[in-house]
Amino acid sequence: MSPKQHRGEVTADLLLDAALRLFAEQGEQGLTVSAVTKASGVSLGSLYHHFGSLDGLFDALAQRWLSRLLGELITALQATRTARTGIRAIVRTHLAFVREHRDAALLLHSARTDQRNMTQAREIRDSQEARLSAFALWIQSHVDSGELAPLPPALIESLVLGPLIGFIRRWLAQVDDVELDLDEAARVLPDRIWRSVAADPR
Repeated sequence: MSPKQHRGEVTADLLLDAALRLFAEQGEQGLTVSAVTKASGVSLGSLYHHFGSLDGLFDALAQRWLSRLLGELITALQATRTARTGIRAIVRTHLAFVREHRDAALLLHSARTDQRNMTQAREIRDSQEARLSAFALWIQSHVDSGELAPLPPALIESLVLGPLIGFIRRWLAQVDDVELDLDEAARVLPDRIWRSVAADPR
């Protein structure tokens, strides 16, 4: 990598890190061009050079953290041997990621990210094709082995991730009087989710 390329990467990282801090501290309304350039110490011209627009910066930030989350999930899956231990690994790895990277989790589960995911679903899937394909192949292999119910992979994915994401969003919001416990979720959710996708849930 040339010195110029290295400087470019450092500049991009400064902008992305500043954007995440602002989003976590102030929400979407705090994520403005002027706020990002001030917080990062990077010029307006550099922001537009690297990301094209504020939306481009947001998309790059979401993709960065989605890629990291999916990478950790796939790594955890590859260390398992059965469908049941794979489900447990998905749940516990995702919850551990949320605990360790709460700011990034807020971004990934935000209304703005949901909106961008809906309008750019194909582009996002293409950019994460290797990881998403690995997950789909893992599902299909365990359907073929008879461990998972004979359902379309997309439906199994929804049954696995739906309850997990629902809990995570509620934990991030913390709007209930009862405090939600990530450790309890890590104990309870794997077996509950397993029963919904197992070929034989006994």
